[in-house]
Amino acid sequence: MITHRPKTVSLLLLLGPLFFASCAHPGAGTSDRIIAIGDLHGDLQVARAALRLGGAIDTRDRWIGGKLVVVQTGDILDRGDEEPAIISLFQRLGEEARSAGGDVHVLNGNHELMNADLDFRYVTEMGFRAFSDTAAVDPTDSLLASLDPTERLRASAFRPGGPVALLLAQHATALVIGPNLFVHGGILPEHVDKGLDSMNREIRGWLRNEAPQPDWIRGDRSPVWTRLYSDQPGPAACDTLVLVLDELGVQRMVVGHTVQTTGITAFCGGRVWAIDVGMAAHYGGRPEVLEIRGDVVRSIW
Repeated sequence: MITHRPKTVSLLLLLGPLFFASCAHPGAGTSDRIIAIGDLHGDLQVARAALRLGGAIDTRDRWIGGKLVVVQTGDILDRGDEEPAIISLFQRLGEEARSAGGDVHVLNGNHELMNADLDFRYVTEMGFRAFSDTAAVDPTDSLLASLDPTERLRASAFRPGGPVALLLAQHATALVIGPNLFVHGGILPEHVDKGLDSMNREIRGWLRNEAPQPDWIRGDRSPVWTRLYSDQPGPAACDTLVLVLDELGVQRMVVGHTVQTTGITAFCGGRVWAIDVGMAAHYGGRPEVLEIRGDVVRSIW
């Protein structure tokens, strides 16, 4: 049983030189053991529970995974009140993991990119106050002035170039580790043509306010929005999946985004694993994680 809750760490503390020294890349080497964690939606307790299930942390939230690699496939934000604490937890664990020879990767999901686009429709009341220590509201800023006063602090933190957007810019949108491809929604043939490196660079540039928002991040063909492989895919979707995997030279894709009410589910003969099990309090599911050891893939709950 989880019996304690840490104080929320100011995200300003995460934006120092050490943080920016390491940047997520589409290819991240190999690992003997990988744990993949799906959508968390502002639920710190379930984030801890998932990390413990995977053998990443102890009861004091300290890294015990050794060379373990953890991948969280996006949607830390929205629908829950503990977003800053989850972000801080994963950032600290990343530093501890790398010191031990492991790693922690957090991907951008559709809810991260929605917040950067100032789409706050799924933010809780507490969520509008949660990032009050990360940014100030400039009264002369016309964009912020056009928003509801309750939204201005969050908008100042999440808008491209803002402190939380700069943090999100360090996260990949698509990540390859050995024969495994991780992405929130799914990679389609047009994304292969564009290139995973290019997609990650374009998202990063937008979040840093150095480039316009990529038009491909919206709609049901977006890598963070598509449900082609996670919503009971048929033969045509599986054929597309195989084409994508073969083009990228990987064996499987791991996605979140679509709640699997019966738990982590493999489709297309095990070529795609859907790991959003609705474990956040908003959905009421149970903690469950995916373990990958070479060719052996299984769920742990």
